[in-house]
Amino acid sequence: MIYHITLPDEWEKSAGRGYHTAASIETEGFIHCSEAGQVERSLNRFFAGQPRVLILSIDPERLTSELRHEPAHGELFPHIYGPLNLDAVVDVRPVEPVDGRFHFSA
Repeated sequence: MIYHITLPDEWEKSAGRGYHTAASIETEGFIHCSEAGQVERSLNRFFAGQPRVLILSIDPERLTSELRHEPAHGELFPHIYGPLNLDAVVDVRPVEPVDGRFHFSA
């Protein structure tokens, strides 16, 4: 399983389109994802101050876009090169910070 963090309003737009994307597709060419052990750090580094986020659990076997594991911040992160097909998303988990920090366990 790999994970993508998004905001609720971005996920709502995806349902209408039939696929999910992210701003990073335009700026970097891929959708940022994390392995289970990377999610909590990503949450707190990039989503601090958000009142609520969604964590999408993605089955890599179901992806229709290319998946690559590439170096970033001193470790390998999964990147999806193209739109995320909704049938690859097997779970959507809302997460809110507790005492200002997000927590995650797979």
